[in-house]
Amino acid sequence: MHPITNLNRINNARINNARINKIWVNKTWLANLAFLVAAAFLFVSTAHAAAPGITGPNFDLTAAPGYITQPDGSSIYSWGYGCNTAPGGFAPATITNASCPVGSMQLPGPTLIVNQGDTVTVTLHNNLPVAAGNTSILFPGFSVTATGGTAGILAREAANLGTVSYSFVADTPGTHTYYSGTQGDLQVEMGLYGALIVLPTLGGSVPTGYTSPTSLPDTCHAHATGATATLPNGLPDFRLAVAAYNHPSACYDREYLFQFSEIDPVIHSQAEAQAALPCTQTTGCMVVATEPYVPAYFMVNGRSMPDLMDPNYAVQYPHQPYNGNPHMHPGELVLLRVIGTGRWQHPFHEHGNHVRVLARDGNLLLTAATNKLAGPLLFTTTTTPGQTLDGIFQWTGKGLNWDVYAHTAGHTEPCNPDANGYYTTGSTPPAPLTAPNYYEWCADHEKPLESKPFGQVGSGGPVTLPDPNILANGAWYGGSPYLGPEATQRAVGGTPIPPSGTVGNSPTDEAGFAYMWHSHNEREITTNNAFPGGMMMMMLVDPWVFNIIEAN
Repeated sequence: MHPITNLNRINNARINNARINKIWVNKTWLANLAFLVAAAFLFVSTAHAAAPGITGPNFDLTAAPGYITQPDGSSIYSWGYGCNTAPGGFAPATITNASCPVGSMQLPGPTLIVNQGDTVTVTLHNNLPVAAGNTSILFPGFSVTATGGTAGILAREAANLGTVSYSFVADTPGTHTYYSGTQGDLQVEMGLYGALIVLPTLGGSVPTGYTSPTSLPDTCHAHATGATATLPNGLPDFRLAVAAYNHPSACYDREYLFQFSEIDPVIHSQAEAQAALPCTQTTGCMVVATEPYVPAYFMVNGRSMPDLMDPNYAVQYPHQPYNGNPHMHPGELVLLRVIGTGRWQHPFHEHGNHVRVLARDGNLLLTAATNKLAGPLLFTTTTTPGQTLDGIFQWTGKGLNWDVYAHTAGHTEPCNPDANGYYTTGSTPPAPLTAPNYYEWCADHEKPLESKPFGQVGSGGPVTLPDPNILANGAWYGGSPYLGPEATQRAVGGTPIPPSGTVGNSPTDEAGFAYMWHSHNEREITTNNAFPGGMMMMMLVDPWVFNIIEAN
């Protein structure tokens, strides 16, 4: 079946996942514009991601069976870690509806959030089927002491209905992972994995050595705690910390966690069929063939497209609480926490810019002589099984070679470049944070987008826009190829944008760009071979006048 046919079929069944009539889809070079307008519009939502989890340093977890859902309607028998008792707290405090149901599993397991230097204790209760045998948890990169349970090959294990406790000092900040150390080819595949985030010792303070560059905007704000924490611009603070590491160049303004994994439903079906077997062996009594390995479902944070764009803690996914839907303003420094939790590598491609790698497995990449960041700038952040990556992403619109705010003759919005060429608080005079074109790349100010034959006919721009009356009409139309709440009025040309009878880029609502972030392995952006699905999401860029509220 043709991909567009599949896309329309899936969208008709899941219209509640999207609110596209306010968003314009864009790629860095505007390539494949027609396909993206027809396809990606259908799935952008306004649910946001952040990096939610439960706070320690003491955690009481269970390993238990349950079912997860996929966009094709499948209910897949799985195992996962969950809360055995109510957690000590949730973070960020500004996120609403946070939950970790007691006695239930989730996939991935709860994100464990601790502070550097904490002595972390994790107690694991084995509530898996007796036929599954023993289970355990590994915490790579930490020196772990275990008590209780029985000896296993890689870690002490909890027998069926038994417990084991693990203790370690969280001496390395950054993004880490945890997963089963027992029969990994089966238990990790079934869903026994999760993320561990260690916040650096700087706490809510700006890292030592950081100074706001002269005449440039400060992008490293002190972190205020509590559910009402706000940034200097008055917006809620959804960060877990000010910086990912104790280094002045590790500051960030927004953060997102992405855990990549896959599912071979044949393995899960075998485990489900044997779950009720009587068993007295610590190794379990299941005979499950884990090779050949043929995954059909590809997930980010336990969900597939378009489900991963619904809110965190959405009631329709009781065992899949975390979403994946990055959202940002131009110029913000966005921390990406990426984990490979499956068996395969997955090439994660972030459209809109490259990612500057900060660290791998919690190890900050620095030059020996100058102590400066030395991580590569990556086009694709390939996820390696068991490995974590921290990186910084930034979208500014620089180099697009057209004015993303549709400024034409007679407009009233200035663009005074700061020392780096952007319109910011470092400009003279400074730009207000409420300016619709805050952080505009001034070298492209007033440059036309359209060439011919629609819109601003013959204006000399680099792109020929498709006729919106032919390509996309009705309630799903994207509104405008421009960024900002006034773009509709500024984008009227030979063919009105949007077509008559539609509303695009409402001044009171979201009006931005959507970039596809996805696996570069094309099969992995399908759900059971139906496109679109799998490891695919939309990164939303909105002007600073739009408040990004990541409360769910």
